Amino acid sequence: MSSDLRNCRNIGISAHIDSGKTTLSERILFYTGRTHKLGEVHDGGAAMDHMELERERGITITSAATRVQWGESFINLIDTPGHVDFTVEVERSLRVLDGAVLVLCSVGGVQAQSLTIDRQMKRYDVPRLAFINKMDRVGANPRRVVQQLRDKLDCDPVLMQIPIGSEQNFRGVVDLVTRKAIYFDGEQGESTRYEDVPEELREECERSRREALEALSMYSDELMERLLEETEVPEELIHRVVKEATLLRQMTPVFLGSAYRNKGVQPLLDAIVRYLPSPEEREAVAFRTDPETGEEEKIRLVPDNSLPLVAMAFKIVDDPYGTLTFMRVYQGKLVKGRSYYNRRTGKPERISRIFRMHADQRAELDEAGAGDIVAVIGLDCSSGETFCEERDYCSLESIFVPEPVIQVAIKPVESRDADKLAKALRRFRKEDPTLLVKTDVESGETLIAGMGELHLDVYVERIRREYKIEVETSPPKVNYREAPTVPVEFDTKHKKQSGGAGQFAHICGVMSPIPEDEETTEPFVFEEKITGGVIPSNYLPAIEKGYRASLEKGPLAGCPIVNLKILVNDGSYHAVDSSDLAFRICAQTSLRENFPRTKPAILEPIMKIEIECPENFQGAVVGDLASRRGVIVSTETSGATCRLVGEVPLAETFGYSSVLRGATQGQGVFSMEFLKYKRVPSAIQEEIVRERAAGR
Repeated sequence: MSSDLRNCRNIGISAHIDSGKTTLSERILFYTGRTHKLGEVHDGGAAMDHMELERERGITITSAATRVQWGESFINLIDTPGHVDFTVEVERSLRVLDGAVLVLCSVGGVQAQSLTIDRQMKRYDVPRLAFINKMDRVGANPRRVVQQLRDKLDCDPVLMQIPIGSEQNFRGVVDLVTRKAIYFDGEQGESTRYEDVPEELREECERSRREALEALSMYSDELMERLLEETEVPEELIHRVVKEATLLRQMTPVFLGSAYRNKGVQPLLDAIVRYLPSPEEREAVAFRTDPETGEEEKIRLVPDNSLPLVAMAFKIVDDPYGTLTFMRVYQGKLVKGRSYYNRRTGKPERISRIFRMHADQRAELDEAGAGDIVAVIGLDCSSGETFCEERDYCSLESIFVPEPVIQVAIKPVESRDADKLAKALRRFRKEDPTLLVKTDVESGETLIAGMGELHLDVYVERIRREYKIEVETSPPKVNYREAPTVPVEFDTKHKKQSGGAGQFAHICGVMSPIPEDEETTEPFVFEEKITGGVIPSNYLPAIEKGYRASLEKGPLAGCPIVNLKILVNDGSYHAVDSSDLAFRICAQTSLRENFPRTKPAILEPIMKIEIECPENFQGAVVGDLASRRGVIVSTETSGATCRLVGEVPLAETFGYSSVLRGATQGQGVFSMEFLKYKRVPSAIQEEIVRERAAGR
């Protein structure tokens, strides 16, 4: 193995919106010498927010990748968005990273999107450090944030530092491992000064160090013995135990700082290099189909340049110079000019150029080795696809893509721009798997569906700017679902005789909601209990296909059908007139005729909403939420700020940001994420059915 690989770190910076991720990324670029000027988000100067829209709105929309050097180590860094509408950016970045920094606000603590990021990190088994940012804010309380990490994220957080001074007097940190005070001098905090711990903090330092060591002793017998014997614990042993426990994802080391005030970033970089894994220390698993048995087996990928290449395309970006595909190399070497097999299509694709990226700037390479994250030109693929040197070598587990919850109809103002719009939508669909583009068969409208209002707003704005097309959008439509509420038996015959070969199919069974004890995430379950060969088994796939084809549009309001179980237990066939087609048509007829008898209910997406506002506006905010059929789940007051967590139907949230700003004199902020589907009240159901019927 190369020593380079041991010194390589692939990490992401993730957090709830406005926790200071991009500011922290900018400080990392500055202190590692990657940039020579501090970029700020609020004045549009952040290098990692390189899109015009990102600079205008002061938010991160796309994840940006760069590579920096700290000491002898190279860090491939990805700064990800915090807004839930762009959650797929976090999802696909975490899929290919070896470690992460979870940034938390010292006042806000663990917020709605922090929980989503935590779930994503657990999904891909990503070890992490936590960085409590904004320690200079009024109300900063790192111990409360640590307690929230323990309670809400069910992890074992261990404070590795304590603050020197608090709120606006925050001056530095005390390192509990070395018992040294660290101050950040110079105009921009670029030089670190190590001093003895101030007299007034010595007692707290010893107490906090003891607490940290007791927490760490749970992961090391040697450390526990030293504590019991009351002998000094060597620093090397502490570092080793922290690293081992972090890599096993059993504990989360917690660091403090204020990125905006240039404090605490350098010790965090030391911790990234010291505690987060290199590609050698992370287990990468792929799946291979055994050619003899046909069974799928797991294989371990080794970050070795001499082995056959395995890489994942995790992000696709179209820019003026062509399509850039971001790739993580897990095994082997990626060489310019060579062809590699796309595992999904089985076709070889030639890599014409390889780049090392720094936000939107690039440096050309001839090859990339195992553990590298690079961008290439020449591939035609979708995000999440595996590329291999050998045709049927293996496949990597793909990226989880959440379901879109909101859709709008879009059309160009000038009909001559229709082709340009189709091209733009094709490109964005390829770039972003959470953006769905489809045509409504009946109305002929082009529909785009996404993760929220902001998500679709950004794409509409990008179409206007990047393609110079004026477009019109209809008001957002909520993606409702239809679901059965009671089981019904059915008996459906399909008979057609019009000269020549006829069609005959006959199926009987039960249509019902999926029982709660059946643990499945699938929206449709098909089961057959045919005895005595009344329907030959070769027709069963056609029956299932017929039902599945009818799930797209339910008979009630034309919404997709979910939570449906079909049990086929009887029927008959004709030796001459039965066919796959006849049974498929019979299944479709059966659903159309019998589904209304299951007393279907319409389900609507419910969003988890988290609102922060001054306490004196709490009553107005709660009252408004109640008028939107929302419910408050919990409230928390910290100083003069109140945080409300609730559930509200997506249909009631359109335009909520301006309402909230008006109700709180511009001081309220909120974030939302999809929570679940829930039955709509019957009066609203009738209204939806009427509206959909009128619009058909």
